[in-house]
Amino acid sequence: MYIDPYYLIYMLPAFILMMFATWYVNSAYRKWSRVAARSQLTGYQAAQRLVAASGLYGLQIKGIAGEMTDRYDPRDNTLYLSRGVAETPSVAALAIAAHELGHALQDKEGYLPLRFRSAIVPMVNIGSYLGWILIMAGLLLGWANLAWLGVAFFSGGAIFALATLPVELNASQRARRLLTESGIIYSEEERRGVNHVLNAAALTYVAALVTALLQLLYFVSRIRRR
Repeated sequence: MYIDPYYLIYMLPAFILMMFATWYVNSAYRKWSRVAARSQLTGYQAAQRLVAASGLYGLQIKGIAGEMTDRYDPRDNTLYLSRGVAETPSVAALAIAAHELGHALQDKEGYLPLRFRSAIVPMVNIGSYLGWILIMAGLLLGWANLAWLGVAFFSGGAIFALATLPVELNASQRARRLLTESGIIYSEEERRGVNHVLNAAALTYVAALVTALLQLLYFVSRIRRR
């Protein structure tokens, strides 16, 4: 199987960053999952308290299988918490539950970056599938215009990754404020743990953006070389 050495040159930094980000987020989660929250609230109980304090009436909280599979789904106005978060009174559980509630608040307020990201999802889904096909076809046939059209489609993934970053950072900022203002966390150690977990999670989105940009640059370089 042939692997373009230029692809390795472009993508190796992204692979290293992605591996480090994955290790870092798993390490932070494991560490702070073992540190009990002084409030003794589980992620589920903290979410219930924050829902009431934030006026998120109608928001449902349900369990979901897996580890770190927590998410907010605006389609059914439901916060899904993994078992490790929902049932554990740990600093990590509080950070993750509050982060996902941050997304619920964004949805309620019509937060513009979130609306923009949601709007481009169909374009990204089509572009990620069609883009590389057009690029490869254009390169094989020697049709530069077709290849550049593929790049335009494929760039949707990078745009989505770029749009995701402020959404996630804002949700983490809201999480810190929610946990502090509600009194769920109040010690310096807890604040440090929440920051550690949320910063580690943010790094994964930075790594995703770097990966998308480097992959896009690789295709651009291939077309220019042809």
